[in-house]
Amino acid sequence: MIRTDAIERLPVRHAVPELLSALDGRGTAVLSAPPGTGKTTLVPLALAGLTGAGPRRRVLVAEPRRMAVRAAARRMAWLLGQEVGDAVGFSVRGERRTGPGTVVEVVTTGVLLQRLQRDPELAGVDVVLLDECHERHLDADTAIAFLVDVRAALRPELQLIAASATSDAEAWSHLLTVADGTGPAPVVRSTGQGHGAAIHYAPPPAGIRPAHGTWVDQQLLRHVAATVRLALEAHEGDLLCFLPGTGEIARTAGMLDGVDAEVLQLHGRAPAAVQDAVLRGGEGRRRVVLATSVAESSLTVPGVRIVVDSGLAREPRVDHARGLGSLATVAVSDAGATQRLGRAGREAFGTVYRCWAPADDARRPRFPSPEIKIADLASFALRAACWGDPTARGLALLDAPPAGAMAAARSVLTAIGAVDEDGRATERGMRMARLGVHPRLARALLDGAAEVGARRAAEVVALLSEEPPREYGDDLAAAWRTARRGGDGYAARWRQEVRRLTSAVTGAGSVATTPGAGFVSASSSSSGSSPEAALGAGSGSRSDDAVAGLVTALAFPERVARARGEGSFLMVSGTRAELGQGSGLRSAGWLAVAVADRPVQAASARVRLAAVVDEGIARVAAGPLGAEGEEVHWEDGDVVARDVERLGAVELSVRPLKQPDPALVRRALLDGLAKEGIGLLRWSRESGGLRERLAFLHRTLGEPWPDVSDGALLARAEEWLEPELSRARRRADLGRLDAGQALNRLLPWASGEAARLDELAPERIEVPSGSRIRVEYGGAQPVLAVKLQEMFGLEGTPEVAGVPVLIHLLSPAGRPAAVTADLANFWREGYRAVRAELRGRYPKHPWPEDPSRAEPTRHTNARLKR
Repeated sequence: MIRTDAIERLPVRHAVPELLSALDGRGTAVLSAPPGTGKTTLVPLALAGLTGAGPRRRVLVAEPRRMAVRAAARRMAWLLGQEVGDAVGFSVRGERRTGPGTVVEVVTTGVLLQRLQRDPELAGVDVVLLDECHERHLDADTAIAFLVDVRAALRPELQLIAASATSDAEAWSHLLTVADGTGPAPVVRSTGQGHGAAIHYAPPPAGIRPAHGTWVDQQLLRHVAATVRLALEAHEGDLLCFLPGTGEIARTAGMLDGVDAEVLQLHGRAPAAVQDAVLRGGEGRRRVVLATSVAESSLTVPGVRIVVDSGLAREPRVDHARGLGSLATVAVSDAGATQRLGRAGREAFGTVYRCWAPADDARRPRFPSPEIKIADLASFALRAACWGDPTARGLALLDAPPAGAMAAARSVLTAIGAVDEDGRATERGMRMARLGVHPRLARALLDGAAEVGARRAAEVVALLSEEPPREYGDDLAAAWRTARRGGDGYAARWRQEVRRLTSAVTGAGSVATTPGAGFVSASSSSSGSSPEAALGAGSGSRSDDAVAGLVTALAFPERVARARGEGSFLMVSGTRAELGQGSGLRSAGWLAVAVADRPVQAASARVRLAAVVDEGIARVAAGPLGAEGEEVHWEDGDVVARDVERLGAVELSVRPLKQPDPALVRRALLDGLAKEGIGLLRWSRESGGLRERLAFLHRTLGEPWPDVSDGALLARAEEWLEPELSRARRRADLGRLDAGQALNRLLPWASGEAARLDELAPERIEVPSGSRIRVEYGGAQPVLAVKLQEMFGLEGTPEVAGVPVLIHLLSPAGRPAAVTADLANFWREGYRAVRAELRGRYPKHPWPEDPSRAEPTRHTNARLKR
């Protein structure tokens, strides 16, 4: 029996007629309804004609998480007074509960994408509702883009709704523009509210360090735990506490020891039975549910009247250059905080404690970061290629995929044979897309099945597709054995995924019938030996350790790593990696790294999960990354010439080269100059002086006088350092190269201006005494340092290239006495004070009252009288 009283309490029911009218008229709509109003549960029932008087229609509801799928299906079935699998069913990866009478099916967005790629028309489906669009998951964005295409080209009658509590409704409205060109999709807003909640701010004490990477200050968690205790004492009902990850949940649970409530942990890795038990509600005893963001939306946790929000969330990050993924702890967005607040007012007026200051609200991002901007795009790129749009430029996306991330994704797909050189999906790529795992894992499953059998390959790939719990350890083969005999929730999910993958790879006819065929198709042996020889005997005789290593290496060939010391490894990609101190893998010579991250400011990646391999497997799995040949480069301050066999950055064998290619040597020397500068050349005083003179003329007169700055000289090194550069073989040869002689090649000989060098920027100037004094051109203005008496009788200031020199007037002992760029003015204004000071110190030298008319001299008075 339909629970009419419960339905009547859902505020969104008032918006249902407008929504149905919009769909009948336009075929698309955006539904904006606050949390707790019933959009996830009542609207699909109304669309299907299960409530009200509307026609019976088949409705597909897409949710971002498996937990939300099961919860939404259970809640709708409860409203109808039925069991899940009757009129309302659900499908998640590896589990489906539907029946012949099912008209509302709740699925994950991943399952929806799989169906769209198998059957773009979605035959038999009348309406698709994509829930919680504001979360901006990549699968959801992709599904909407594909559905817009389907409506435009295949099924204009297919109705489409984008629904969210906090999303930018206008942006989605324009994205869902109908194919007939009649303008943006209608926006239907629910004016009803949930029961509401009072907000209390509980900022943490000063001194708490901001989160970075996956690290969260323990003091913040203590504050969150203290806030939970405070809220339990002050209010009635169950409590839902939001934390960024499973680690923080476990630590906070430990801090709540002794509270008068049952403490439960809710996250995506929790066993389905535990998740379902939390979502069914308690049986009398008060509960504290510690949850990640999985509980933000599409869920009602029965009995909850209090929410404590830590203010943190986790987002994926990808280092495309190193092929490593990680999670970043960030401030929860305003939309996310609103969703969390809504959990408190689902069943009655609630209370929310926010563990931050009110002023922090203004600094929070409005929405979460779109996953398309920050995630690994290999799966997205393969789906787009299979859809017929390899660049994704024709897809209706709120945010275009970053060019760099797409380039990295296409590089991976090309290497595993999923797309051709033009980015179009190959037949192999089509098979990979249908397997429902990351393309890397699809490659490992297809090629590994041909080598070790479908079941064993599927078992390892299932481990790689959902990382085992940390307590399983970092040895993948040992984790495999633990999962086989385990009775925990992870092991149950793992066995379910193994069955699905085994069926998928055998049912698709993807396993090569000839041993090694599938493996060879995407790999090559750089050593010249056959794959069978490198990998050992047939599939049945290989140990679990060998199989785990092989399949992992197939999935992540650039993460094959060679030991560099106890616990330290170098990946083929060039990234250094470190094992934990207690790891049993520290003595391995080679590893295939399955999971690694790079902590903030860490020099090396941190290995979370890996399998032991040998050099034979490494050579075959990473074969396309292998190379052999002469390597001549600048290293540790000199030219190094070697014959090297390598896998990417890993050197397999090295032999010194006695007669390296001169062109490679020349390139290495140029690289050395670029790294260490032109100081590698021999710069005599004359050479340095010539360079300063040329720099002065370039600065003063410009062309054709050359720029002789470091950057300019390095840019023209091949022009002015030949032929000596081509004859050089090592650093010492550069040190013997006369830079001044080489610089002469840059002078403007063709125009004839080179002959005027000594005229425009003379090396020396003859002063009134007859001395020829060197001019220093190293500063902003030419400098002439000369004894004061040698300038007697000269009224005007000497010039070079029209620029007055800066005269440093020296005492008879050569010490600075005065500086002037206007000699005539100095004689009139400054000389008298200098004369008074120096006359007593140097009485044997002439100190005339009028120096401008005196006889210049280099000598004392006595010498002058001779």
